[in-house]
Amino acid sequence: MKQYVPFRSKQGSLSILMHKKTLWVSLGLLLTCLLIVILSTGMGELYISPWNAILGIIGAGSDDYSMVIQKLRLPRIIVALLAGASLAASGAMLQGIVRNPLASPDIMGVTGGASVAAVGFLTYFAGGVSIRFLPFTAILGGTVVSIVLYLLAWKRGITPFRLILVGVGMSSLMSAATTMMIMFSPKNDAGQAYLWLTGSVYATNWENVLTILPWTIILLPLSFLLARHVNIGQLGDDISAGAGSSVELNRLLLLLVSVALSASAVAVAGGIGFVGLIAPHMARKLVGSSFENVLPVSALLGGAIVMLADLVGRTFFLPLDVPVGVFTSAVGAPFFIYLLYARRNSR
Repeated sequence: MKQYVPFRSKQGSLSILMHKKTLWVSLGLLLTCLLIVILSTGMGELYISPWNAILGIIGAGSDDYSMVIQKLRLPRIIVALLAGASLAASGAMLQGIVRNPLASPDIMGVTGGASVAAVGFLTYFAGGVSIRFLPFTAILGGTVVSIVLYLLAWKRGITPFRLILVGVGMSSLMSAATTMMIMFSPKNDAGQAYLWLTGSVYATNWENVLTILPWTIILLPLSFLLARHVNIGQLGDDISAGAGSSVELNRLLLLLVSVALSASAVAVAGGIGFVGLIAPHMARKLVGSSFENVLPVSALLGGAIVMLADLVGRTFFLPLDVPVGVFTSAVGAPFFIYLLYARRNSR
């Protein structure tokens, strides 16, 4: 037990054990994220030294750089961090729920449902309704798809295999629905919609930050509180029920939190793919399979991945600004194929 650090509420009703290795890994990843924020703030068509970037971030820098940092770069970086963390945490939860390493919000159709709702909002209501309602719309779309997914996979209970199989079909259906919606859009904004669907944090501002921030700071801690249910679920439905766990209720609650996390990220940053697949796998390699350890490490890795992808897309191909989703998909698609190949050979 000396290898673990306990976190308990004052009343003792909540207790979480975290391995010391996880704390050190999380600290290292947090410092890495801070370093990426500083580098990304300074790099671009206008180069800003790291020290001036730090001063600009805290609002004490030169007026020559303040507009570039505060208006253009910093909101974009924060959105990338929050969206990446939300997608990675959502993917970790889904993989824990269905007990399958191939699960992720985009592969199972959750991201697709959120995208359909978000594209519909942007196409038909963006001019007359505040952008702050976009996450609610995306979450509603993701929730509807998740409920349909849950009902279709139900047969005297939910099995992980049926859940992911139906999810893959729902993902294809949502992709087709989104494409049809763009094709018949009354506005000539198909190019912008496709760019958003690829996944991009281009031209984000502080309003976008305030749109995603409340969801992230509420849902991420909530997912930590629910982590013990994921660990119990890893033992199987029969053992979980015997241990006093409400299997179906916990699974549904975890699914809804996962949907809300991924949908809020999609609402602001678009359909960034494969982050929810890659980050949890990397986290398990670093800290093992216990969900209390995997979740915080996955969130930090997801934030770092999306920030790095945005930094590369924004600086390596000047004057072009390549969407984040291009790079995450370029890495994620081969990784997904590798996982399929590895699982086939392990049987």
